[in-house]
Amino acid sequence: MQDLVRQALAILRGMWNYRWQGLITAWVVGLVAAVVSFRVPDQYEASARIYVDTQSILKPLMSGLTVQPNVEQQISMLSRTLISRPNIEKLIRMADLDLSEGSAVEQEELIQRLTKDIQIRNTGRDNLYSLVYRDRESERAKKVIQSLVSIFVESSLGASRKDTDSAKTFLNEQIKQYEQKLEEAEARLKEFRLRNIDRASPDGKDAASNVAAIAAQLQQAQLELREAESARAAAKGQLDAERGRGGDIATQSLLQESRLSVSTPEIDARLDAQRRNLDGLLQRYTEQHPDVVTTRKLIKDLEAQKTKEVAELRKAQLALPSAAVGPNASLAMQELGRALAAAEVQVAALQARVSEYSARLAAARAALKTAPQIEVEAAQLNRDYDVYKKNYQDLVARRQSAIMSGELEVASGVADFRLIDPPRVAPGPVAPNRLLLLLGALGVALASGLGIAFAGSQLRPVYNDATELRSKTGLPLLGVVSLVLSDEQRRRERVSTLRFVGASGGLVGLYVIGIVAVTLMAQRAAAV
Repeated sequence: MQDLVRQALAILRGMWNYRWQGLITAWVVGLVAAVVSFRVPDQYEASARIYVDTQSILKPLMSGLTVQPNVEQQISMLSRTLISRPNIEKLIRMADLDLSEGSAVEQEELIQRLTKDIQIRNTGRDNLYSLVYRDRESERAKKVIQSLVSIFVESSLGASRKDTDSAKTFLNEQIKQYEQKLEEAEARLKEFRLRNIDRASPDGKDAASNVAAIAAQLQQAQLELREAESARAAAKGQLDAERGRGGDIATQSLLQESRLSVSTPEIDARLDAQRRNLDGLLQRYTEQHPDVVTTRKLIKDLEAQKTKEVAELRKAQLALPSAAVGPNASLAMQELGRALAAAEVQVAALQARVSEYSARLAAARAALKTAPQIEVEAAQLNRDYDVYKKNYQDLVARRQSAIMSGELEVASGVADFRLIDPPRVAPGPVAPNRLLLLLGALGVALASGLGIAFAGSQLRPVYNDATELRSKTGLPLLGVVSLVLSDEQRRRERVSTLRFVGASGGLVGLYVIGIVAVTLMAQRAAAV
């Protein structure tokens, strides 16, 4: 510890030998620093505060009908990207800053300076933003903040409307494309149906189901035909038995006359039903519709069947033996004859039905070979049509939603910009802090003086202690001769010390006076 103290005292004694050089350096640096501190131009700060209200009563009301953008995120991103080169160039034109800057280099320096000096501060909650800018001229600082506020508000509204317009344009293009695809799919589907109109099933069943249904109908018709044939055989047996017993001749004569009048009630009923069905179909479809064509064909077949059966019945009645048609024929034979005629009619009708169903079944089985390919093609066409139709309807709904969203923003303003504090400039300069500058200048002056004194003591050292000299040189000392000062020399030393202290105090006092003056001026400006 004693070595450290002795070494520090040796350094201080060495620096004392160069005190005047250090003092002169401190005065020069102090004066230059003071002048620089007072020459730094004042900076005036202009500021404004904007509140962005993102809460709207229309948001919950229009939920599900319109697109609800993340307004908070948009505003946050806008505040980060507001200080961009295009916006700065626009701000320069709005604030008339380009009038004072002529060359391209000066314009570029102005853009760089504004980009660095303009600040956008967010309080972190409630979407409250502060716009701050400092400049040497208070009016220019205020113009910059006014222009920045206008750009901040306009950029948000313009970006929102631009997004809405872009979405509408894109949706309109997609709708046109899908509308064309939908029309092409409808044309392909129509062409396919016309090409396979004779194979279309009225109830929409596939080929296998159609074959199964026709087979079931054929089995039912065959069962009914067997029942009708059994009934006809029974009627013939009873009639033959009655003929063997004889009957009233007059009654049989009347029966002979009645046989010439035959009827087909079942075929007439079916014809009437099919004609009514045809009338109903013609009210909904054209003559080329498959159901209309099938119904007309069925009516034509039934009419041919009726003509054939009527001829057969008349022939059968006329072929009855004349013995049974006499005046003694019984009333029972008359009734049995009618029953037999009705049975013949039913058998003939069922035979025609069985023949028709057999032909349909054969045609359906023949078409079953090519039905899978047709069904696959129909399924593909229907699937493409359904996909295009669904996408088209979704795009139309989204376009309407985009239109409503744009109208909502225009009508109510999803984000409301409120200017809490209009652009204003502080009455006094906010920078630089001359008090701190003067204190810093004083510190720099004192540090430079001490540094020069220390450098001189190290470059041209003077040893004031025998021990220090012995340690530095490494040589033994034979002795020490002390310096004896006279009274005159001691007086000169005291005067020199007083001068040094006075000069040093003068430097510090000068700075103290400057600091007091700056403080008083700042207080007076704040009071005004």
